[in-house]
Amino acid sequence: MLHRRALLASPFLAALPLAARGQAAWPDRPVRVLVGFPPGGSLDVMTRLACEQMTQRLGQPFVVETRTGASGNIAVEAIARAAPDGTTIGTVSMHNLLINPLLFRRLPYDPDRDLAWISAMWDLPNVAVVPAQYVPARSIAEFTAWAKARPNGVSYGSSGVGTTIHLSGAYLANRGGFEAQHVSFRGGAQTITAMLSGDIHYAVDNLASYVGVIAEGRMRALAVTLPERWPALPDVPTMAEAGLPNFEVSPWHLWAAPRGTPQAIIDRLSAEVRAAFADPALQQRAIGMGARLTGSTPAALAARLAKEKPVWAEMVRISGAQPE
Repeated sequence: MLHRRALLASPFLAALPLAARGQAAWPDRPVRVLVGFPPGGSLDVMTRLACEQMTQRLGQPFVVETRTGASGNIAVEAIARAAPDGTTIGTVSMHNLLINPLLFRRLPYDPDRDLAWISAMWDLPNVAVVPAQYVPARSIAEFTAWAKARPNGVSYGSSGVGTTIHLSGAYLANRGGFEAQHVSFRGGAQTITAMLSGDIHYAVDNLASYVGVIAEGRMRALAVTLPERWPALPDVPTMAEAGLPNFEVSPWHLWAAPRGTPQAIIDRLSAEVRAAFADPALQQRAIGMGARLTGSTPAALAARLAKEKPVWAEMVRISGAQPE
């Protein structure tokens, strides 16, 4: 009896999987997946794709719940404050973890203290584009020379100060050595309208928003910000191929849970994501949506965040964006 009690009280018990401890196997009820941006956008659409896969694989509904506001910070705070029991996770932008801490004097969460990493989910490639009617350049080198020759410089658009689109546009000007004025819009649609009207000269924006106008010939794609060419635009070089190495600055997203969520749950969900994302048909489906599926172990995700932190910090510095 004493031996049995000692075993039950030992640290060995804490390391056992949930089912081995006599508890219900996870998931035994629906899982909420919080998203910080409105329905219909790329983040919402891709999250629903992932939830569809997890529902099929794990036998419980994975239900998207929208929590918009404060550049995604409201949703991240809700994830951080949720019960760490495996019933609440969320899609988090790297922006909330690597950029927002530099732009907000106070955040309602601490990424390292309040969140547990599950898996990287997908990359959304950026593309450097110019309006074909107003900008004659057909390459990054030609655009750089054209921009330098303009007495008053050029202008570029983004969906807001401190976004990856703003930082990428500023970074291109810095790397190219030309003067550029940032113009902020409400979203990609307004940026496209301004370029097609000749009001601004370029953007380094999410590819998914520009596929149609590129195909129509109204926009010219100069380079993508991925380490390899995008399958749907095989003739468009990478930034490295275009003469700007170390310009891999596309936005990407991950799944996180509240800190304290059992590691067995974290590891199970990470493994299921990686197994689902290995399906070539699903990968092609995502590419059609303008995204590249990734998937990773929690450790690999943590390493990626650590590697990119100084990169985005330098881009914020170059952009001149100031904390609010």
